[in-house]
Amino acid sequence: MSELRKIFEESITRESMKWENYFEIYERHIRRFVGSNPTVLEIGVYAGGSLQMWRRYLGDDAIIVGMDTDPRCAEMRSEGFDIFIGEQGNKDHLQQIIDRYGSFDIVIDDGSHKTSDLKASFEKLFPHVTENGVYLVEDIHTNYWAKHEGGYKNPGTFIEMMKSTVDHLNAFHSRDPNSFRPNFLTHTVNGLHFYDSVVVLEKRTREAPFQQVTVNTQKE
Repeated sequence: MSELRKIFEESITRESMKWENYFEIYERHIRRFVGSNPTVLEIGVYAGGSLQMWRRYLGDDAIIVGMDTDPRCAEMRSEGFDIFIGEQGNKDHLQQIIDRYGSFDIVIDDGSHKTSDLKASFEKLFPHVTENGVYLVEDIHTNYWAKHEGGYKNPGTFIEMMKSTVDHLNAFHSRDPNSFRPNFLTHTVNGLHFYDSVVVLEKRTREAPFQQVTVNTQKE
């Protein structure tokens, strides 16, 4: 059993729900922050068990911030968590969090799962993820559900937005600058990972590669 799965099952005292495959994904992308006092924003507090899990995994000095629409979540402040009551699709509410913390090492979106909210949060928050930080979106399967503003290959969904980001990752190599050229995501997304129900973006400043590296070239 992984360390994080063990914490989840044995150490947290509040309710939380996670799909089994999430723990391996979390550890793959978040393990490097253990003990480094990261600032974490989790959208979607629910009963608070997930915030407890991150505290136990990342360390007591990690700054754990939760955002939820339910005023009852404010009781988690008594356990040392910073809780904001607001809507993730409301950019003014998100700006209040940004104004207070400036930037985040880890952002985890486990909120409404509505595609408009996912996109609004990403567009507002990703620029404020730190260098080498992580932006992780859970339960992305809801993008295929009509009740969450989704649908298979619906062009307006967050998952389709992420599919187009694959193109932007490669835009430095475009030979058609009039229709396809580097943008903000080209310069800031270093890695994009798709899993069952999860998308992870790793942030790092990128510039256009200026040369290939060749070794052992055979001369005629």
